[in-house]
Amino acid sequence: MQIQVILKNFGLSEKEISVYLALIELGSSSVRTIAEKAKVNRGTTYDILKSLINLGIVSYFNKKSKQYFVAERPETLLSVMDKKHEDLLEVREEIENSLPVFKTLFEKQGGKPEVKLYEGKIGIRHILLDVLESVEKAKDKTYYVYSSATVRKNVYLAMKDFSKKRIRKKIKVKTIALGEGGGLHGLDERKWLQLPKSRGDEALRPTYEIIYSGKVAHISLDNAENPTGIVIENEEIYNTQKLIFKYNWKNL
Repeated sequence: MQIQVILKNFGLSEKEISVYLALIELGSSSVRTIAEKAKVNRGTTYDILKSLINLGIVSYFNKKSKQYFVAERPETLLSVMDKKHEDLLEVREEIENSLPVFKTLFEKQGGKPEVKLYEGKIGIRHILLDVLESVEKAKDKTYYVYSSATVRKNVYLAMKDFSKKRIRKKIKVKTIALGEGGGLHGLDERKWLQLPKSRGDEALRPTYEIIYSGKVAHISLDNAENPTGIVIENEEIYNTQKLIFKYNWKNL
């Protein structure tokens, strides 16, 4: 691995790398000499040197009323990394202790629903994974689906082993099929809702809807038959859609 790549991974910018390598090659030098070698203007070079001093990998001394800079031994890079690691561990601990506060702020969000858009198979797979992960953590491991016959196949092409994973996680699902088709796979119940026939050119293409863990996902197809999903995260909307689903389920 080139040393520039290593220093970039260490966290230095391109100009910082140029100044640092110039200093290593030159040895103790003035700002002007370092700037000329690094091909960075003098003012920026001075600011970079101060930053590298704060980082601990450069030091300076005065000689005949002139300031000279020198790179610390390469082993210092490891010491700096160890210090960064210690600081990150402290930050991690602070975040863990503050998680209840962050979660409260996140869940409130001013009472506004959070809406996310997902496109294509990768996007739909993300939604299906979220269903599995969210419902698995919930007390009631049941979610609800309006399964559109026109969209159903496109949904599960994004994750062909979805049902196996759902069953393995002991997640239950109640499905109202909108139109013909669809079957049982395990830990699921299904009822069918006969859709009215389309009139003329108005083909009825209902969305595929998943109601789960405080969220409602709507999946539809665009003109090129590519799936697009919208996930709304809001307890009130979720509870309303679940209430409507249960009413329809009871009366089918």
